[in-house]
Amino acid sequence: MTLIPLLKDMEKHMSFKYKNIVADAGYESEENYVFIEHNNQAGYIKPQNYELSKTRNYKKDISRRENMDYDPQTDSYTCKNRKKLSAVATRTERTATGYLRKVTIYECKNCRNCPYKKSCIKGNNCKTPFKDRKKRLYVSRKMEEKKAECLERILSDFGTQLRLNRSIQAEGSFANVKEDMNFRRYLYRGKENVLAQSTLLAIGFDINKLHHKIMTGRTGTHLFELKKAS
Repeated sequence: MTLIPLLKDMEKHMSFKYKNIVADAGYESEENYVFIEHNNQAGYIKPQNYELSKTRNYKKDISRRENMDYDPQTDSYTCKNRKKLSAVATRTERTATGYLRKVTIYECKNCRNCPYKKSCIKGNNCKTPFKDRKKRLYVSRKMEEKKAECLERILSDFGTQLRLNRSIQAEGSFANVKEDMNFRRYLYRGKENVLAQSTLLAIGFDINKLHHKIMTGRTGTHLFELKKAS
C-alpha cells in the first residue's frame, strides 16, 4: 500500500523517473506489478515465497499448486494422484486501495479415497467433514504471469546486482544512521519539526556518503559490481 504512493510522490518532485524499481518481498502484489508496468518501469521485486521455495520441504509439499502440473490448454492442474483440478468459477476481489483482481477457483471433482488427501487438504477451520472435502485452489492468473516475469528479471545478472545494491544501500543506511550517527529518536514533536530534523539528518548522511565515495574513488558510480568467481 506504500509503494505506489511513493512512486507517484517521487514523480511530483523529481525531474526524471527511475526505470527500475527494486523492492523486497513485502512489496509483492498484483497491484504493484501492474502499476509499475503501466508506468513504463521494470519491477525487481523478490517473491514472498522466494527463500521458502528453495527448501526441500516446500518442493515436496504436494498441497501447493506450485508443485502441481499446470496445463494451459485445458486450464487445469494435476495433483499427486493424477486427478484434474479444473476451473469451476471466477470471482473479483477488491483490495483495501480499491484495486480489483480476478481470481479463478480450481476444484477436484472427487477426492474420496485419495491416498494423499491428508497431505493435500489442510486446515481445520472448515465445517465440511474431512471425508467430503475437495481440493481447491484460488489463483490469479495475472498475478502468476507478472510474478514469473519479475522472477526472470531478478534472477538475471543485472537483477542480482540490483538486489545486492538494494540490501547494501537500504539496510546499510539504517544501520549507519542508528549506530554510527547514534540517531535513535526524534528530539522534537510536530510534523514540521520532525521534517526539519529528518532533512538535516539526510544532509549529514549524504555528506558522509559523498566523502566516503571520494576517498574510495567511487564518485560517478551508482552500483557495486557483482563479484565474479574465479
